[in-house]
Amino acid sequence: MDSSPKFWKTSGNEASNREAVGRRMADTLSLADHRRRSSRIGFSRGELKRILDLYSQRVASGEWRDYAIDSNEHMAAFSVFRSSFERPIFTIAKRRAGADRNGFVLLSRGRRLAESPFIDEVMETLERRPRAVV
Repeated sequence: MDSSPKFWKTSGNEASNREAVGRRMADTLSLADHRRRSSRIGFSRGELKRILDLYSQRVASGEWRDYAIDSNEHMAAFSVFRSSFERPIFTIAKRRAGADRNGFVLLSRGRRLAESPFIDEVMETLERRPRAVV
């Protein structure tokens, strides 16, 4: 006999609820069907490949050493660090399209360096920036 827990629809009547405990009923519910679906923003495979290609080049040159990816309902962010103990050098953020916001933004230490609906334009700005001598 299957010992996995099942969840049943029950009536508001306490007596009938007590009777239903311990026996199987035909009306089982899947909790996954009733949970709120998350609509998080994230990078597509192509966008992440574009970012990681540049990241790997800069790691190979010794300029960058660590990264972090974060996402929530409103934006996804890829942050680059010189050391894991510092604040990010650069952050590439993808924001949910809205009236005042759109697409991608490149931030560096609190300053907005570039903004575009296309990741290629933001990445070109980052690729053109002078590189640190390590």
